[in-house]
Amino acid sequence: MASKFTPPLFKFLLIPTCLLIFLYSTLLPLLSPPPPKPQPSNHPIPSPCNLFNGRWETDPNRKPTYDDTCPFQRNAWNCLRNGRENMGRINSWKWVPEKCDLPRVDALGFLGLMRGKRIGFVGDSLNENFLVAFLCVLRGADLGAKKWKRKGAWKGGYFPRFNVTVAYHRAVLLAKYEWQPTQSAVSNHNGVKGIYRVDVDIPADDWADITDFYDVLVFNTGHWWGYDKFPKETPLVFYNAGQPIVPPLQMRDGLKAVLENMVPYIQKAFPRKTVKFWRLQSPRHFHGGEWNQNGSCLFNEPLEELQLDLWFDPSNNGVNKEARQLNELIGEVLQGTDIQLLDFTHLSEFRADAHPAIWLGKKDAVAIWGQDCMHWCLPGVPDTWVDILSLLIRRRLETG
Repeated sequence: MASKFTPPLFKFLLIPTCLLIFLYSTLLPLLSPPPPKPQPSNHPIPSPCNLFNGRWETDPNRKPTYDDTCPFQRNAWNCLRNGRENMGRINSWKWVPEKCDLPRVDALGFLGLMRGKRIGFVGDSLNENFLVAFLCVLRGADLGAKKWKRKGAWKGGYFPRFNVTVAYHRAVLLAKYEWQPTQSAVSNHNGVKGIYRVDVDIPADDWADITDFYDVLVFNTGHWWGYDKFPKETPLVFYNAGQPIVPPLQMRDGLKAVLENMVPYIQKAFPRKTVKFWRLQSPRHFHGGEWNQNGSCLFNEPLEELQLDLWFDPSNNGVNKEARQLNELIGEVLQGTDIQLLDFTHLSEFRADAHPAIWLGKKDAVAIWGQDCMHWCLPGVPDTWVDILSLLIRRRLETG
């Protein structure tokens, strides 16, 4: 039978034991190192990671996040609807940056972050290509998204669940330019039909009045700066402060003059809080000639890294050489600004397989315009641009 009384020895042991338990539970948190802070799920990329250098890897389980029914699609880039071959293979490749992985954009989380904000793209049709991918990706989180347009905007979309607007302003040269026909037979003696006057110090009307409208802006120019767009019969003639620049500038110097005026204008006219990006050149993949010389891009696989210089190094004087040349010029002018470069050029150079090529959605389009080895199939490579841009926007907004 158990005793009603606690033995003296047990009493002696019980008191120090309780004291030790109390001290252990009280002091242990002070002596142990604090647990690591949980990393937000939206920041899976370590800071040393270079998102623009890496390689493409196949992932058989990778699928596009939208299809040919996206209402923002442009027919010529809607390669699914146009029956472009090998689309499953084209969209099975994922970009893997060095030393890290690139997550696909969380459309719901991104739109939540951007609630009440506006994103604008300014530039040529490659920025429109980018915009369409962005709209179609984000639409997965708001099927009520609808087309949107304001004065000056070429096209755009509005996401009512989040009050977010994403739009494109077409400004192929960034600066204002207009056609001026020759005024007399005397001035036409050298075959010039007229000129395109470019005022290097005046922004194009389509984006001159948006300085207080957007929270994020993505600029580009470059694809119209070539003699295929402005041949000697209809040349660009550059003006500054209302007067022709003397001596007249050649195409590349004209681009430099525009950049040297437009970049300071962006820095001065747009609020400092506006997050600003500049997308570098999207490479072309014409093989065997220019777009009007039977150039083709009927490829089924990306290029190998050893092939890139053969295609794009200016020293080889190939038809696709201008991207790297223009990037160098743009990079020089943007030094010292708060405009962040989006260097999608290298990662896109690999993807000779991902252009609309002959699948343009219109009869006789190839006969009239040649293959499209410049714009990108959607879904396709610009979806990776969207993944990177959305991550960089998130970082900028969260870090201030």
